[in-house]
Amino acid sequence: MRAVHSERGSASLEFITAGLILLVPLVYLVLTMATLQGGALAVEGAARQAARVYVQAPDEAAAKARADRAVQFGLTDYGIDPAGAQVEVACEDGVNGCLTRQGTVTVTVRIRVALPLLPDLLALRDSASVPLQAQATQTVSRFWRAG
Repeated sequence: MRAVHSERGSASLEFITAGLILLVPLVYLVLTMATLQGGALAVEGAARQAARVYVQAPDEAAAKARADRAVQFGLTDYGIDPAGAQVEVACEDGVNGCLTRQGTVTVTVRIRVALPLLPDLLALRDSASVPLQAQATQTVSRFWRAG
């Protein structure tokens, strides 16, 4: 009977300890998933918008500039630095240029999303990042003509 009385009050301490051990990783998991989901939405939206503005441009130079600007805006809206983004434009007919009637243009955007709450110690943020990539394809209008 004395053993029961000697453990009085330890349940709250055990609850707090076990709660912290379980709660801290759960909160970090939620933050990480939110960061990755935001990055995935950002890269997908940036690729889609870049492909749309590319096929509507009057010429190749303006198309490239508009696509780069669309990627910058798309990534900045989600709080991602667009300086680290890689943008590739591919065409089905590379001989006559990307902007040909009924031609398809595919824009690929790649970024790296750093995991949250990591210190910038020993360049840990660079190695602990997740690469994300999105592709979007658009068709040039059959009524398109050079500007």
